[in-house]
Amino acid sequence: MLGEHLRSLGWDPVVTHEPGGTPLGEPIRRLLLDATSVRLAPTAELLLYCADRAQHVEEVIRPALAQRRPVICDRFSDSTFAYQGHGRGLDLAMVRALDAHACQGVVPSLTFLFDCPASEGLARARRRAAADRMEAAPLAFHERVREGFLLLAAERPDRYCVLDSTRAIDDTQHEVRVRATACLGMP
Repeated sequence: MLGEHLRSLGWDPVVTHEPGGTPLGEPIRRLLLDATSVRLAPTAELLLYCADRAQHVEEVIRPALAQRRPVICDRFSDSTFAYQGHGRGLDLAMVRALDAHACQGVVPSLTFLFDCPASEGLARARRRAAADRMEAAPLAFHERVREGFLLLAAERPDRYCVLDSTRAIDDTQHEVRVRATACLGMP
């Protein structure tokens, strides 16, 4: 929706996602999210996310930024900090160091955190489709992930926009549009 809105204002945004978003990233995405795949060790999971991100930055994000195009990415580094650091319990310093190599200096200007209780988020996801490997994780895992995201937002209130996603989607989208256009220097 944000991509459509920015296009209506004359921008040419790149709308992408992680994991995936590149030819190399899509098989990594399938492996990471396949509920029937082998159990991944937390560090192996982290390294796969970082490999995906490194390719994504190199192939999609950096070229778009070089063309001065806005990039809208569904998930990025903060998801890794929340899921693998807080959710899986990996050492945050290690997660940040590996992610820094993958990002090659790319840092989001604005991050939207669509917040709701973990139980509600899981229920929504499961209504859409069968649970993927991440969604199949126990509720306690998702509660740690949510807490991780909220901690990240508290550390960087200048970059984060925390939105109550239990509200109507139109209300949420209005706030997203206002914040995103302000970030791009538009009234």
